[in-house]
Amino acid sequence: MKESTVSEIKDLILSLKKNGKIISFVPTMGNLHQGHVSLVERARKESDIVVVSIFVNPTQFGPNEDFNNYPRTLDEDLKKIKEAGCDIVFTPEVLEMYPTENERLNNNKSELDKNISRTMVSAFQKNKVLCGKFRPGHFDGVLTIVLKLFNICMPDKTYFGLKDYQQYILIKDMVKMLNLDIEVIGCPIIRDKDGLALSSRNSYMSVEQRKKALSLSKALNSIKNAFKEGEKDNKKLKGLGLSIMSDDDINIQYVEIVDSETLIPVREAGEGNLVAIAGYCGNTRLIDNIIL
Repeated sequence: MKESTVSEIKDLILSLKKNGKIISFVPTMGNLHQGHVSLVERARKESDIVVVSIFVNPTQFGPNEDFNNYPRTLDEDLKKIKEAGCDIVFTPEVLEMYPTENERLNNNKSELDKNISRTMVSAFQKNKVLCGKFRPGHFDGVLTIVLKLFNICMPDKTYFGLKDYQQYILIKDMVKMLNLDIEVIGCPIIRDKDGLALSSRNSYMSVEQRKKALSLSKALNSIKNAFKEGEKDNKKLKGLGLSIMSDDDINIQYVEIVDSETLIPVREAGEGNLVAIAGYCGNTRLIDNIIL
């Protein structure tokens, strides 16, 4: 069943919850791959009703990012999630999710002014580290749209892939701090056979760029192997990852070893710490991570 308005899907889910149904929710921006499908498949096993949203959220894109070019593949997406066990798909338009945009457009407000009329959610410190350091405002947009979708879809459980680990932590924190009665479930990274983490943006890369992109997973595995062999020095471990990615001409944004809950950098690597990396392969920004 496909719904596109807030009122329609709220009425539908309220009726299901009155009948005691357990609702699981998977928020997406579409252009779905096997990683998204795995979230739907797990939700199918753990609930009565699976809801998936497909919405390219403008507030999480920066001025020079790929909002207009982000792939929209709705027909293919609907087929994939139906086969995975999705019951309800929510596919709203931008003005449905951000009604104040209508006022902005009617009043011919500038792109800069549009943020004045918005109420946004912020994670403060945790949205300024790792990816947040390089994408100011991104996680405010993520948290805002996720909270809106939670309020609309009213899930008991929600599923997020751990490739976007910082996003997972921020959403988990938001649910706890705002006393939302939702279980946030992190699901393993899904990789291609060669080790590349699946991403909707992988399709941007050429064949040659994709080969170079494998250096991200190689760097992570090398760091983890060195740690297992006894190396705990943060600088040496990071240096190992940096050298591997540099050899493949990755424009590196960061290699960090942090506490997996607080996201605070550690001086000495320890078991359970997160190794997170980000960089550009050509014009495609890639992220990946591993737990020590």
